[in-house]
Amino acid sequence: MRTLYFDCFSGISGDMVIGALIDAGADPVQMEEELKKLNIDEEYNLSWGKVVKNGITSTKFHVILTSKSEQTPEHSHSHAQEHSHGHSHSHEHEHSHGHEHNHSHVPHSHHSSRTYKQIVEAINEANFNESVANMSLAIFKKIGEAEGHIHGLPLDKVHFHEVGAVDSIIDIIGAAILIDQLGIESVQSSAIPTGSGHVHIDHGIYPVPAPATLEILKGVPIASNDIRSELATPTGAAIAAVLAETFGSLPAMTVESIGYGAGTKTFENHPNVLRVIIGETQ
Repeated sequence: MRTLYFDCFSGISGDMVIGALIDAGADPVQMEEELKKLNIDEEYNLSWGKVVKNGITSTKFHVILTSKSEQTPEHSHSHAQEHSHGHSHSHEHEHSHGHEHNHSHVPHSHHSSRTYKQIVEAINEANFNESVANMSLAIFKKIGEAEGHIHGLPLDKVHFHEVGAVDSIIDIIGAAILIDQLGIESVQSSAIPTGSGHVHIDHGIYPVPAPATLEILKGVPIASNDIRSELATPTGAAIAAVLAETFGSLPAMTVESIGYGAGTKTFENHPNVLRVIIGETQ
């Protein structure tokens, strides 16, 4: 059985998942074409390229928004800091020789937030194949239910500020497209380290893991580590929580490909990357 294993030794986020899958051999150009079915491609550009994180060559995936209006404070702890310039941090040795795809669309419909219902409608209308649609809908439902639970709202009243922002829509649906493209039949994951400390979000200063992330990870083994930073984002946590059938150590498998997806942050003593391992299990 063709199996994908998420090795989350430095946490998991949406952009790390896509970077790792591209690094493992998935085709980002085909993903970019598929994503056009959402009809929001005037709102973003995508880029990807190789970077070195603490000695490990990995792939960094960026969603570059075409308007500043979508930048909310909530993004400050995900990957917004690098949106405008892919190799701003010289100490990361970011040799970014990736693709820059510039679409010449005039930006017009900018949403700083979208409702859960709008996202579901967009996915249903996009005519993705069944597997991509089902994965995407399940991940959004997981996040929507967590946000609704925390804010005391029914699912159809949930507004996605962080996740409804375009980059997280791309991260979730893009991940589903790449997993489908790679012919993955089974997903497994390590336990998820969440990090510690605190994070600034729309509602103020919150503990790490942020409430939505913790809610999403109910029933999922959380790994401890002493890094004072947010390692698992709501998007990354939901991708793992929904797709992984089991959580634990690397299963017995014949490894076919390995990918490293870079996160935005750089840590002193370990590479901030997500490793994906793809191969045949019995």
